[in-house]
Amino acid sequence: MFTPIDLAAWPRREYFEHYVHRNPCTYSMTVRLDITNVKEKGIRLYPALIYALATAVNRHEEFRCSIKDGVLGCYDRLEPSYTVFHRENETFSLLWTAYEPDFSAFLAAYEADLARFVGQMGFQGKPNLPENTFDVSMIPWANFEGFNLNLQQCYDHLRPIFTLGRYEEREGRCTLPLAVQVHHGVCDGYHTCRLVQEVQEILDSL
Repeated sequence: MFTPIDLAAWPRREYFEHYVHRNPCTYSMTVRLDITNVKEKGIRLYPALIYALATAVNRHEEFRCSIKDGVLGCYDRLEPSYTVFHRENETFSLLWTAYEPDFSAFLAAYEADLARFVGQMGFQGKPNLPENTFDVSMIPWANFEGFNLNLQQCYDHLRPIFTLGRYEEREGRCTLPLAVQVHHGVCDGYHTCRLVQEVQEILDSL
């Protein structure tokens, strides 16, 4: 469900108008996630990361904001859309899996989607992509220190975009980079840092 936001009563109205209309601004930050718990328990890494991101995103209105038909509003839930790589032709496809608060249920749904659609070539691997999605991709070939997307004419894209990198083991811990791209009109550094902290806590609790 998409619910319009009452701008007159919205605490972020002044910030939204500044960072969307007067001075359009997105920002990105790259952090490191500790995935030691996930690796030690033998949990599948990619779906665990997608689940942790989806759980944290769905906790907070600022990451579910969007502009639909020129109207600012908030979805009650976002579904993760994620990339899968095809070695055969060095392309990728987008899949999506409906979010489930229970990790076991989400993992089962993810594995069912993967089994059914991973062989589908083309940009959209699983059809019927919902409008209420956010994007996750992984670059497992690079352990990068910084990453940002350059989106031409996309300053009205309010939902977050996440990019994950290759993990490394050092001093008994396993970490990987996470790049977060968000819109300043709906969230500030505080909100993004809180999101990252919650993603880490979710990974630690799996």
